[in-house]
Amino acid sequence: MGAQWKAKHKDLAANAKGRLFGKLCKEIMIAARNGADPAANSRLRLAVEQARKASMPKDTLDRAIKKGAGLTGEAVHFDHVIYEGFAPHRVPVMVECLTDNVNRTASEMRVLFRKGQLGTSGSVAWDFDHVGMIEAEPAKAGADAEMAAIEAGAQDLEPGHEEGTTLFWTDPTDLDLVSRALPAQGFTVLSAKLGYRPKNPVNPTSLSAEDLEEVEVFLAALDACDDVQNVFAGLAG
Repeated sequence: MGAQWKAKHKDLAANAKGRLFGKLCKEIMIAARNGADPAANSRLRLAVEQARKASMPKDTLDRAIKKGAGLTGEAVHFDHVIYEGFAPHRVPVMVECLTDNVNRTASEMRVLFRKGQLGTSGSVAWDFDHVGMIEAEPAKAGADAEMAAIEAGAQDLEPGHEEGTTLFWTDPTDLDLVSRALPAQGFTVLSAKLGYRPKNPVNPTSLSAEDLEEVEVFLAALDACDDVQNVFAGLAG
């Protein structure tokens, strides 16, 4: 949970997939500003791989690339905004947004943080490292995660969000390099993105079941906001 927080309480599958596609399309459009060819645009390549793994329809994917690259004649503008603060019980949170209306997003964040505490720029960022995050699973029996991390150039590793997966941490500038190197070490990359890793995560066992539930409900509400791309919470495990 110290990487990217993921809601345990699933919404209806259709609504969840719709929100996921919306977030992926934004990332694709932003990445495509630097070129519509994934082979020559590493950020776009990673975004396209994520979209394909999520079973995004090809026409939706192609339309997002063309729109972001300016090939449709439509103007695309998203501001990248980071909000910092605390979930209930002083759990630090970094919220990454892509928005076409900063004022609307700021208003929504103020409402969502009423049960926590919205901070100013830098108020919790000091307690996170900006890192590359790669979640991968063994592609063959006997694949050694520690050896793969060394050979691929990852800085660290830990068990991933899903059973049997590994989360490889990298320097932000090495994200694409490591994600390309892992398959040769016997691992299939499931996701690769930049994110925030807490330096001093809160141990969930230090919270009561009720308190932890309150934190999770708060994080789920943030994650459900259309303008929110990623939520990074300072929770261990």
